[in-house]
Amino acid sequence: MEEEISFIIDSTKEAMDNAYAHLIKKFVNIRAGKATPSMVGGVMVDYYGSPTPITQVANISTPDGMTISIQPWEKSLIPEIEKGIHAANLGFNPMNNGESVIINVPPLTEERRIDLTKQAKAEAEDTKVGVRNDRKSANSEIKKLDISEDLKKNLEIDVQEMTDRHIKKIDEILEVKEKEIMTV
Repeated sequence: MEEEISFIIDSTKEAMDNAYAHLIKKFVNIRAGKATPSMVGGVMVDYYGSPTPITQVANISTPDGMTISIQPWEKSLIPEIEKGIHAANLGFNPMNNGESVIINVPPLTEERRIDLTKQAKAEAEDTKVGVRNDRKSANSEIKKLDISEDLKKNLEIDVQEMTDRHIKKIDEILEVKEKEIMTV
């Protein structure tokens, strides 16, 4: 019985931690002004018929704060990289010079900053829903256990406290991201 309880608590914590880690990855892709290689990290390129992350077919660098340079390992991939960037719908207009793909990152307008803030809030809310679903799953598993009602209540309180901690962490990282986006 002790093992079952431990398993429920541990797997719930792991699920909530994974949801938080996923949110952090999502936030990396929401740009906040300065060009970074991670802005195109989620782009997929058609590499001989199979979708491949851009990071596996090219070297990505930022020569300055407003430019992303993508140097493919095979020049024949330049058109595929351009297609991948357009397909990712990042709002960038890639240009190629025959050797590499260059993206000029335009400064964010106030309207775009507000849109990105909304996007960040939506991602955070999705993560909170995931954490709450993890709580719901854990509580339903606890209800199935053959233990005293007092012990069930205590476990549910533990799960709720874990949920509250994760929701607080999500709110804190969202606040930081919003400030980062809105800072000109």
